[in-house]
Amino acid sequence: MSTNSPPARRRSAARTLLRLWPYVRPVRARWFAAAAIAVVASCLGLVIPLVLKWMVDGPVAARDPAGVWLGALYLLLIGVAEALLFGIRRWLVARPLAGVEAGMRADLYRRLQRLPVAFHDRWPSGQLLSRGTGDLMLVRMFLAFPLTFLLVNGVTIVVGVGIMLVQDWVLGLVVLGPAVPLLWVCVVVEQRYAHAARRAQDQVGDLTTLVEESVLGIRVVKGFGRHLSQARAFRRTALMLRDTELGKARLLAVIWAVIVALPEVAIGAALVLGVLRVADGALSAGTLVAFLSTALALRWPVESIGFLLAMCQEAATATERYFEVLDERPEGEAETRTPAAPEPGERGLRFEGVGFRHADAAPDARPVLDGVDLHIRPGESMALVGATGSGKTTLTSLVPRLHDATSGRITLNGVDITALPREELRARVAVAFEEPTLFSTSVAENVLMGAGENAGREELDRALAVAHADFAHALPEGPDTRVGEQGLSLSGGQRQRLALARAVAGRPEFLVLDDPLSALDVHTEAAVEAALRRVLADTTALIVAHRPSTVLLADRVALLSGGRITAVGTHHELLRTNAEYAHLMSGGPREAPEEPEDSR
Repeated sequence: MSTNSPPARRRSAARTLLRLWPYVRPVRARWFAAAAIAVVASCLGLVIPLVLKWMVDGPVAARDPAGVWLGALYLLLIGVAEALLFGIRRWLVARPLAGVEAGMRADLYRRLQRLPVAFHDRWPSGQLLSRGTGDLMLVRMFLAFPLTFLLVNGVTIVVGVGIMLVQDWVLGLVVLGPAVPLLWVCVVVEQRYAHAARRAQDQVGDLTTLVEESVLGIRVVKGFGRHLSQARAFRRTALMLRDTELGKARLLAVIWAVIVALPEVAIGAALVLGVLRVADGALSAGTLVAFLSTALALRWPVESIGFLLAMCQEAATATERYFEVLDERPEGEAETRTPAAPEPGERGLRFEGVGFRHADAAPDARPVLDGVDLHIRPGESMALVGATGSGKTTLTSLVPRLHDATSGRITLNGVDITALPREELRARVAVAFEEPTLFSTSVAENVLMGAGENAGREELDRALAVAHADFAHALPEGPDTRVGEQGLSLSGGQRQRLALARAVAGRPEFLVLDDPLSALDVHTEAAVEAALRRVLADTTALIVAHRPSTVLLADRVALLSGGRITAVGTHHELLRTNAEYAHLMSGGPREAPEEPEDSR
């Protein structure tokens, strides 16, 4: 998936940000209290011009030093009170908003775990990572600062304008003159800024994906000497992000220049007019000082509107990106299950007219699977053989519902798998994939992931023995040794054996193995096969196989060709009766069957 573009019908920033309310609701009391305190603190600052008016028209005009010192004391107390109130505001919101961010991140992670494999096939991991880190940081900053201060500054501006109009309505109208052009500039620039912010955040996701892939694939990069091409790709993406950020900076420069310049011109005009009126005796000097002090006190609330609105737009796009993931339908949602009652006489694993096509396949493309019929009897092992790209991995992924069949049905002991809760289904079906994925935890934790919550050392030792993974006991800390990210500190064969141990650790009723021995040497493969035969004696298994030695583990063999099961029999029967199967097992030249274009 490339950079995600905004939806065709984009919500307004306000409507998007309102979706944060369920997360803010639990801490609303502290947030509203903090906002109210900030409003009081900001409005306290507007009392200072009134004190100055009293001092100029009173003690200063009367040459009363005691009155001047009293006015200075008032100003000091107001300043201290303002500082204390802003400190209290910060204390009130820091912990709750950190909790909001943590809760949103936990919800995002839970949703990612529940989303179907098809979703993860489409979305780069860097895009998802950027949503869980940078985007949520922007949301927390919005709740802590721009949201509060848009309210605080708005109230401050209204109160300050009221004070100025009371002081002198003529000068007040002069200062209010730029309001209309300011609003127009804000609306126009912020719309453009919203698109630039979305583009920048998507490009951050692309950059994160590139870095992650380069780090995880560092052996390939170094092995093929591709560090320069990777650096060039990184530079291109980084330059695109730089250009977008510079575009954002230019937009902010425009709005900042207008927001600063127009009020300055208005204040200058009010100063000239005010001095003339003081000279004419129509206005007191104290009133002019109070008016200009109030106008200057409002400079920051007015000037900050530009970047506060910019931060709001960035938070809105971050929120939009966050909910793009949460709005995806997770596995099992909106499913209507029929009672999971087994059909009489049906046992084992059965595929009935099973078809599958990828959701993004062209309408005229052939499906990957088309009318697959296969029955694996209880306790039987079935090897699945076919040419590369014939859909073997896709067929095995349908059993634990990593993907859902688009037609037909699959039953376990007569029960349609769509009628089973996914948790129950995956407790009954264990899977070992061709590409073994290990987590950066210990060997024991990786293996026991396939067993129950209460599994212990006995289950671990048994699983390691079955997979002939006794090398785990020779590691520095034995099975408690951490294997590192993706288990890359181990060899391919070791990782594959641990993945096989994980599959058999829970003594599953049904076992699906996708070419589980491909990375093993001949001697290790023979030892693993010997142990697997004992496991398979009590398990119903479907095994994707490419080598005769793996095929011989199974009781029967099914040949998958052209999206259908074209032959079923023992290994020796198919060698005698099926030319395609004989070619596959011999590894000789053959005419490959026509493959569907979207098979994966």
